[in-house]
Amino acid sequence: MSEQTYDDGRARTLAQLLRTLADRIRELDAQGRLLSNPAELTRLVGDVKSELFHYEVRATYDTPEVAESRRIVNDAIKQSEQGDSWQQDRGQTGDGDAGPSW
Repeated sequence: MSEQTYDDGRARTLAQLLRTLADRIRELDAQGRLLSNPAELTRLVGDVKSELFHYEVRATYDTPEVAESRRIVNDAIKQSEQGDSWQQDRGQTGDGDAGPSW
């Protein structure tokens, strides 16, 4: 399950990776060496990019239980909306007779 979810510890690691990249860019820029070692920046950016991808995919992952609950609720909402509009459109009750005219 750890591969399918993104826990708080891993999120903190990602945040630190982003800060490290930003700090390194600022440091190199201040020294006037921003483009002096593109391989280093490529590696750092690659690490951040990979972890960001995992965050994007797994932070929004629904466990099977959550997905099933969401499906049940959505089905119930759809049935409720369809049932209400079906009876209102026809002015009838569910058994085909005209509804009460009070």
